[in-house]
Amino acid sequence: MTGAYERELREVLAGTDKGVRAVTKSCSPEEQQRMGRVKERPFLVVRAAGSGMEGSGDLVALRGDCCFPIEVKSTRAEKLYFSGRTKDQLLAMIREGERSGLMPLYAHRRKGVRGDSWRIFRVETEGLTGTLARLATMIPALPLTRTGSPFIDWEQGMPLNRFIGLLCSPEGETDPLRALSKRASHQSATMAENTEQSTDDILAELARRRSTLLPFTGKE
Repeated sequence: MTGAYERELREVLAGTDKGVRAVTKSCSPEEQQRMGRVKERPFLVVRAAGSGMEGSGDLVALRGDCCFPIEVKSTRAEKLYFSGRTKDQLLAMIREGERSGLMPLYAHRRKGVRGDSWRIFRVETEGLTGTLARLATMIPALPLTRTGSPFIDWEQGMPLNRFIGLLCSPEGETDPLRALSKRASHQSATMAENTEQSTDDILAELARRRSTLLPFTGKE
């Protein structure tokens, strides 16, 4: 049955009209509008299940600016705990994510829920850079139990429509990723300007002090 939900998510991320319509039938107009943005900036989505590569997830979503291995889960329950095979999957995703510098995701489809029934979670990994490092500050990680073990709590995830809104803002609108990039560039430029200004100030101060120390040679 999970295979049907894999196809559902694959169609959405690929930006097909059929896929977007299927998951937004009971969504609010705002959620529908946000979800529809993926049609302008779609992903190439590859089904990874059965490939024999542990840690690759069920799907791999690729685009020029980012790439995610995604493990798909579907339940009626709000919470899902890892044990046995599912825990092995999680550990493999952490291992491969850190080895490859990727940010693995879990996509949880809750059955019987109206509106946006998908929630996205980030798997905690080290060594992220660039766009993925910036995204890591915006996408919620898997929550932890009292003993510190990751688990899935549907209520704590990022709705799929917000995930798509974050990654697929069209040209001309505020794109959080571009905004962060511009902010980082502006900060670097400001630091460089401040350094240059500080150097000029120091040279000016040295010149002033030198002039006060030189002997007066004019006639009284």
